Amino acid sequence: MRFAHISDVHLGGWKQQQMQDLNFQSFRKAIDACIDKKLDFILIAGDLFDSAYPPIEILKETFSEFKRLKEAKLPCFIIAGSHDYSISGKTFLDVLEKAGFCKNVMNIEEINGKIILNPTIYQGAAIYGYPGKKSGLEVADLRKIKLNDSPGLFKILMLHTTIDKAKGTFPIDAIECDILPPANYYALGHLHIDFQYQNFVYPGPIFPNNFQELEDLQNGSFYIVDTEKENSLEKIELKIKDVAVIDVEIKNALSATEHIISEIEKRDVENKIILLRIKGELETGSNSDIKFAQIEETAKRKNAYFLLKNTHELKTKEVEMEIEVKNIDNIEDETISVFSQQNPVDFNKFIPQLMNSLSIDKQEGEKLESFTNRLMEESRKILKF
Repeated sequence: MRFAHISDVHLGGWKQQQMQDLNFQSFRKAIDACIDKKLDFILIAGDLFDSAYPPIEILKETFSEFKRLKEAKLPCFIIAGSHDYSISGKTFLDVLEKAGFCKNVMNIEEINGKIILNPTIYQGAAIYGYPGKKSGLEVADLRKIKLNDSPGLFKILMLHTTIDKAKGTFPIDAIECDILPPANYYALGHLHIDFQYQNFVYPGPIFPNNFQELEDLQNGSFYIVDTEKENSLEKIELKIKDVAVIDVEIKNALSATEHIISEIEKRDVENKIILLRIKGELETGSNSDIKFAQIEETAKRKNAYFLLKNTHELKTKEVEMEIEVKNIDNIEDETISVFSQQNPVDFNKFIPQLMNSLSIDKQEGEKLESFTNRLMEESRKILKF
């Protein structure tokens, strides 16, 4: 038999619309490949959606792709992942199944403290599955699972979890491969890595889900499994857009904008995703002095597809201030004044107004969401954005 092993699609995961579009294009490309290759079936090992309750626009597009699978008579078997799993047990995977687009293979019963997984039988395969849960809570359950035997069939166990052989040095709980019930193929999801250990396989995400994954993986992937071949795994790369990585180290925030723009000008970024990493310890100015709007305008002018920035490694040098406080009631004003003198940046003029606006009290009976929105609105008025 020949089947696709897909996981970690995370539809709706990117907040930026341009990146969300790429994520969906990559999923569509995977569906195209599965139909073109006339596979026997598809496995999706969790996290089809980025949340248990995805937006309606994401659902509409997803249903359209699953309709294509149904029209091609290509069955799809699925389990929930840690993102599209719901404690109530109800997810939009149920809606897809009810529409006849896929089959959730989670079928369990508890007997004498053991979790028995019942198979979904299709052609010569017995497909078992157990969902991923938040914070790795499925691991304790997986130590108790048994398979309701299906002699003579090719056993596939779908899991959305971390296995001990793949976790590396991460201090997280992981299921021990040696104690899992025997299967011919373990279709894994959850870790966004291309990893194989014996017949335990992570295919990687359908599309990178953050800045670091874009840098490391460049694009998404999945596997096609052919049980008749000695080398049964064929990796399918889903190349959508090239990535241009630009690392810039700065010390002076006041001159950083020109420096960053000059680095972008040197590069071929047309139709590429720019990954802009800004790092260093600022000796002059602050983050707010970097004019990201101008930088993004440069990227657009160079016809880049999109610019993603990462400033996690950009630090501001700590400033020790010796202040002689003459009046304890004015300590805030004096601190702001001295800081502004030692760090002359445009943002300083907003500090007193922002401190004043952030000191307002929550009104009696006011909901937290309303209070938060009110604080944000006052801050926007001060900053004028």
